[in-house]
Amino acid sequence: MKNRIIILFALLLSGISGIGQNQGKKFAVQTVAFYNFENLFDTINQANNDEEWLPNGAQNWTSAKYKKKLENLSRVLSELGTGEYQKESPVLIGGSEIENRGVLEDLVKQPKLIDKNYGIVHFESPDKRGIDVALLYKKEHFQPLSYKNIPLMIYENTGTAKDKKEEEEKTDDNSQADAKSKRIYTRDQLLVTGLLDGEEINVIVCHWPSRSGGEKKSAPYREAAAALTKKITDSLQRIKPEAKVIILGDLNDGSFNKSVKEVIGAKGKKTDVKPLGVYNPFESMANQGMGTIGYRDAWDIFDIIMITEPFIKNDYSSWRYWKAGIYNKPFLITTTGQYKGYPLRHTLTEVGFSDHFPVYIYLIKEGK
Repeated sequence: MKNRIIILFALLLSGISGIGQNQGKKFAVQTVAFYNFENLFDTINQANNDEEWLPNGAQNWTSAKYKKKLENLSRVLSELGTGEYQKESPVLIGGSEIENRGVLEDLVKQPKLIDKNYGIVHFESPDKRGIDVALLYKKEHFQPLSYKNIPLMIYENTGTAKDKKEEEEKTDDNSQADAKSKRIYTRDQLLVTGLLDGEEINVIVCHWPSRSGGEKKSAPYREAAAALTKKITDSLQRIKPEAKVIILGDLNDGSFNKSVKEVIGAKGKKTDVKPLGVYNPFESMANQGMGTIGYRDAWDIFDIIMITEPFIKNDYSSWRYWKAGIYNKPFLITTTGQYKGYPLRHTLTEVGFSDHFPVYIYLIKEGK
């Protein structure tokens, strides 16, 4: 079966509980992934705030560097989540830090991706840096039915005292308020509903506000973003209580922050997830000290994929969650210098991949 892996239950037995009676059945596997592309800018001066990423800008961003960036990203996306049980690239890929649709069109035409036949769902957002979120999907397996961008309306938080220690935290992604309206223009959230091999799936792609100015000062912005994500999820579940929703993105918060744990209400154990609830498989990885991003020799998982309760039922006649992972292969890791062991990101002298590791989940269902 083209672009689809059928595997024997014997290979899955250690990872799936509660279906021992199905031993000998075959299962289809599809991968869903998220990757922060870290400053995927072209070299063309446009209306957004892209001056830094031009040939004469601070990053000295040339056509050759842009081409290398696309090559690097395409390698990651073509190999992401592949291994013993999955040979194909992800069927759905959420992305962030994307300048425009054009860079995505350049990306999916790369030699390592062009035969995958990825479609694109992208909207321009009002983000101050001109970066957006998007969804890539394999046209052979996923048919979008509807999609829309949902704005995050947040305003400058003047009620929280500044923390001098926190203000030392550096990020490219500054949450600057508009001088007149005091609105902080950040990424919209993308909702895509479609059919994955005939079954309805909803995907919410997020890039919540950064920790610019410090974690505590900026926390209300991410909590507001989480509230919007929760509102979108709730609206889908009101229409269809058994709605399958995948929430994925760079949250700029970890599994134990209020935004994820309380506002979304995500649970780290399947047994704690109730109907209409949300499961976060990356919580257990965070407990083990794993990470997708490093800062000051500390790791956290900001890149998270969460799923609603129908994905974790024991009936495998439709798509169900199997397992999750962080894609941190050696070629994605800095090998020398101050940032040894961290994700291999772009510098003035080297075109890297990203300052984040990508993440993925496997979905499975009984094959015919």
